[in-house]
Amino acid sequence: MKGISANNCTHHLHKHPVSMDIDGLRSTLNKHGQGHLLKFWDGLSSEDKEHFYKELTNIDYEEVTTFYKNAQESLNSSAQKIDDHLQPLSSGVCGSFSKTDPETLQSYEKSGLTAVSENKVAVLLLAGGQGTRLGVPYPKGMYDVGLPSKKTLYQIQAERILRVQNLGKKQTSKSGVIPWYIMTSEHTMEPTREFFAKNKYFGLQKEDVVLFEQSLLPCFSFDGEIILQSPSKIALAPDGNGGLYRALRRSKVLDDMEKRGIEYIHVYCVDNILVKMADPIFMGFCISKGANCAAKVVEKAFPTEAVGVVCKVDGVYQVVEYSEITQDTAEKRNEDGRLAFNAGNICNHFFTFDFLKHASDGPQESQLKHHVAKKKIPYVDSDSKVQKPTKPNGIKMEKFVFDVFQFATNFAVWDVLREDEFSPLKNADSNDAEIKVKDTPSTCRQALFNLHHRYVVKAGGKFVDGEGSAITTQPSDIQNGNENDQSVICEISPLVSFAGEGLEEHVSGQALVSPVTLEVTPENGKPLLQQGSAK
Repeated sequence: MKGISANNCTHHLHKHPVSMDIDGLRSTLNKHGQGHLLKFWDGLSSEDKEHFYKELTNIDYEEVTTFYKNAQESLNSSAQKIDDHLQPLSSGVCGSFSKTDPETLQSYEKSGLTAVSENKVAVLLLAGGQGTRLGVPYPKGMYDVGLPSKKTLYQIQAERILRVQNLGKKQTSKSGVIPWYIMTSEHTMEPTREFFAKNKYFGLQKEDVVLFEQSLLPCFSFDGEIILQSPSKIALAPDGNGGLYRALRRSKVLDDMEKRGIEYIHVYCVDNILVKMADPIFMGFCISKGANCAAKVVEKAFPTEAVGVVCKVDGVYQVVEYSEITQDTAEKRNEDGRLAFNAGNICNHFFTFDFLKHASDGPQESQLKHHVAKKKIPYVDSDSKVQKPTKPNGIKMEKFVFDVFQFATNFAVWDVLREDEFSPLKNADSNDAEIKVKDTPSTCRQALFNLHHRYVVKAGGKFVDGEGSAITTQPSDIQNGNENDQSVICEISPLVSFAGEGLEEHVSGQALVSPVTLEVTPENGKPLLQQGSAK
């Protein structure tokens, strides 16, 4: 779609009235069955006409109506279950953090940190979503889940990047930089830009935080008409996290990567509080396998868990949505008792630069199908009043970031522990204690406390209550964010430790009283351990 693209961050009126060929526009719209878009034209103000004309002429109707037709076809075919076409992953492409010996893990980490110190690694964040389900009017990355430090997801992630850069330097004495590319949408671009500027990029260099914008696509009614959300605006929605590849091409981000000499890219979603930015072990594993495309996965918790599964479909690597598989297939088990299709997708991927460039090229990118999401889309009725439907009245079309797996010539999968690496933020906490909601600020916060509790215990520290008695509850006993009297509040700054390393000098042999925080002090940049009272 022309015009509504990665680079167009803001829209300004021309100082002089735009020359409008309304007859030509009407003819184009009629040709593609979209003549209804001008039904309120005569009643619009001059300013609204100018805005609306610009919006309407920025759309390639041939392209978007073709997208709609293809999406409808794929919607019809997706009703068929694909069980007979599925094959589990072969052991040859899989690696596992928990089953790999310490020496091999160390060699992966060394390889990953060397690549970081040589300026070969970038991280790419998918951050186009708004905090709607969280009930906030700003991007998810700006959300504070209630940690003692009050850090937002963006700050936690920025500090993890800084720590990995420092670990790379410690290993090789070379100061490598990990550029952070952040894909926003029309709704999240300006708030994100302002938030980073206001917070001085959380210690990163401004030129190493690169924001770019994904495209928008019109929303369609079920009978193929583009929906008007007001008399002078069409309903638009971001084109999914798979809009990444089109946006990379249009925004010149690939050119920037090439100029910097980037060879490996870690791609992830903003809402996972435990995400390991540019995880050196994952990077090193992928490099050692010669992979050009890889996925980090967690083992499915139970057969019908609502996560996509990384597997093969007719011999091609793919993520298959849980809704596309029958219960019988979901429950199939291997001889060892584990689920046959157990590789849960967590939107955490590795690409080589060459692979990313290839996948973003027009011929490949156009092969990625649009997936259909049926949605309740506000629309304007015949009396020009805006209506909010109570049931789905149209579709949004989106591509998925993992749909490029089909192009991989050397694919790899790295299995990690869910409790160490995956706790997404999707929903607001419920006000009703009886209602258990998944993926909330409480569950994210508890997952981080549990992880940091384990780091401290592994480094030789222990937790005691106010009377000095040992706390016997282990972090693994506290599931799903259900805090109890013995749950430990423990937050370690990413600037102090990326994955539990280097904590011995701060906690070994110590009896700690919750809440415990280990934070770098702004005054001298040294870690400060605080315990026993909230900050």
